Amino acid sequence: MKFTALALAGFAFASVDAFSIHKYPSSFAGARATPGARTRSNEQLASPFRPGPLSATVGVVGATGAVGKEILGCLENRAFPVDKLRIFGSARSAGSTVKTKWGDVTVELFDSKAAAETDVCFLAVSGDFALEHAKDIAKGSIVIDNSSAFRYMPDIPLVVPEINGKTCKGKNLIANPNCTTAIGLMALDPLMKKFGAKRVIMSTYQASSGAGQEGMDELKEGTIAVVSGERDVAENKIFAHPLPFNVIPHIDKFQDNGYTKEEMKVTWETRKICGLADDFPVSCTAVRIPTYRAHSESIVLETEKPVDVAAAQALLDSSPGVKLVDDIRSDNPKYPMPLTATGQYDVEVGRVRRSEAFGDYGLEFFVSGDQLLRGAALNAVLVAEECIKNGDLA
Repeated sequence: MKFTALALAGFAFASVDAFSIHKYPSSFAGARATPGARTRSNEQLASPFRPGPLSATVGVVGATGAVGKEILGCLENRAFPVDKLRIFGSARSAGSTVKTKWGDVTVELFDSKAAAETDVCFLAVSGDFALEHAKDIAKGSIVIDNSSAFRYMPDIPLVVPEINGKTCKGKNLIANPNCTTAIGLMALDPLMKKFGAKRVIMSTYQASSGAGQEGMDELKEGTIAVVSGERDVAENKIFAHPLPFNVIPHIDKFQDNGYTKEEMKVTWETRKICGLADDFPVSCTAVRIPTYRAHSESIVLETEKPVDVAAAQALLDSSPGVKLVDDIRSDNPKYPMPLTATGQYDVEVGRVRRSEAFGDYGLEFFVSGDQLLRGAALNAVLVAEECIKNGDLA
C-alpha cells in the first residue's frame, strides 16, 4: 500500500515505498551521478584493487549482519584476492548458505582456532565478542575489528587508510573507527594538513541505520503508522524517543561531561587517527534524524593559516575517497545529501565556505557518507588492502 506525499515537521516522505530503495542496496561505487555539479568520483576507490599474485584465505565473522554483508560486497566489487572465503557465525546461522562471488559458502560455527587459520579475518560483531576472541584469532591471522573494543588502546592502531595507513605495519589486530569519525575525517584531514588546525566543531545528522536493522525497521513501521492515521506519534523501542518526523539529540549514553559517548568517540578518535594532542579541542553534537541510511555532518574548522576557499575546494576535489559536490549557483544547486551519498564509496563534500565565526582563519563545510560503507565495511577492506601493500599480508 502506498500513501500520498506528506510533509510534517520539516521532513517529507514521497511514499512509504521509498524506504525499500535504500534497504541495504548492494555495495557499489559511483552509484549516482549529479550532472551539472562540480563533482568527481574518485577513481582509486571506484576501480578494483590490483594486488598482484597474492591469494588469501579470508574470514568474516558476522557476515549475515548489516556490516558483514557490506564487507562481502566490498570484497567482491574491489576484486580483493580471495582464494578461499570462510564465514563464521552463531549456532543459529551455522549450516546456512551464503551466496557469494566465490560460490555458495556454508556458514561455520564460530571457533577462534578455526578463524585463526585465515590470512585476514574481519570482525563485524559486538565489542564484547571482539574483546573475548579477537586476540586469539590474531595469533594466526590479521584481524580487522569493526567494534569499539580496541579503538582507544594505545598499542592498537585505529586506522583510516588514506590518513594513517602506515600505522597498520606489523600489527595483527587493527581497529576500524566509528562511522561518524571516518566519514568526517575524509574531508577534514586534508584541510587540517594544508591550513593547520586550532579546533574542530562538528554537528552530525545520523541515519536510523546507525542503530542497525532494528532502527531502520522502527523508523519504517513508525512512519507507516503515523502517515496511515493509525497513530498520532510513533512507538519507540530502539531510540530514546519516536524518530519519525522528529530529531533526537541523543546517541549512545550520556557521559559525566554532558556529552554522549557517540560525541566523545568523535573527539577521541579524531585525535588518535590524525595524531593530534590529547587535549586538542574537538567538540561534537550528535543527532539522530529520520533518514534510512548515510550520515551527514556540518563541520567547522578553525585554522592556523589564512584560508582560501578555492584552494580548499581544489584540495578536496583531488583527495582520495572524496567527491566534491559544491554547486550552489546553478538553478539546480548541488550539495551533499544522504539520498545521493547512499551506496557510494566516496564521501560527498560541499557547502565549502569561509567561516563567519573565525573569519580568514576558518572553514565550514558539509559532508554526507554511507556509514555502512565508508564508515565501516569499505574502510575495513581498505585496511586489508593496506596490509597487502605493506607486505604484512603476503
